[in-house]
Amino acid sequence: MKVLVVYSHPVPESFCAALRDTVVDALKAKGHDVRLTDLYAENFDPRLGCQERRDYHTEGKNLTYVPEHIANIQWAEALIFVFPTWWYGLPAMLKGWLDRVFVPGVSFTMPKGQMPIMPALTNVKLVGGITTCGSPWWWMKIVGEPHRRTLLRGIRGSCHPRCKTLWMAHYRMDSSTPESRKSYLALVRERLSRL
Repeated sequence: MKVLVVYSHPVPESFCAALRDTVVDALKAKGHDVRLTDLYAENFDPRLGCQERRDYHTEGKNLTYVPEHIANIQWAEALIFVFPTWWYGLPAMLKGWLDRVFVPGVSFTMPKGQMPIMPALTNVKLVGGITTCGSPWWWMKIVGEPHRRTLLRGIRGSCHPRCKTLWMAHYRMDSSTPESRKSYLALVRERLSRL
C-alpha cells in the first residue's frame, strides 16, 4: 500500500518523533511504500494567503500553491497523521496544511445547486491518526474529540466511500512514564503490522 505519513511537531527530540519513526519503520517492515512529510523540518508555511484564498475554488489555479503536497495525497492509498493534540485539536501547522492541500477538485468536488460535496480522493482507502494527548481519555470524550472528528469524519469524507479508519492516542502524556511511552510505541508497531 502507498502510505503518506504526515508528521507535525516542532521539537526534533520529542516523543512524537519516536512515534513518527515507529510508524514509518513498522509500515516499511510490512512492505508498504512510505512517503514522509515532516511539516516543521521542511518549514511548511501553513498560512493560506490572500490570493491563494481567492483562487481556492478555481480548479487549476488552486493547484499551483503547494503542488508537491497535492501530488502526495493523490498518490497515497493511506493517509496517517502523527501529531500532538494541543488544546483538543490539531496543531496549527497541521490544520494549515489541511487548509492548503485539501482543495476543491483534489479532495472533493463542489457540485452545483443543493447537491452534497462529493469525495475526490477515492484513491485513499485508509485514514489514520496517531497522537498524544495531555488530557485523560474521558476528558477528551467530554470535549468531543475535535481532533479525531476533523480527521476521521472530515478528511475521511473526502476519501473512498469504504475508507477505513485508524485511531490511536496516548492519553495523559504530560504525566506519562518511560514504561507507558514504551508500551504505546509497541502497541502502535503491533497495530500497524496488521495493515
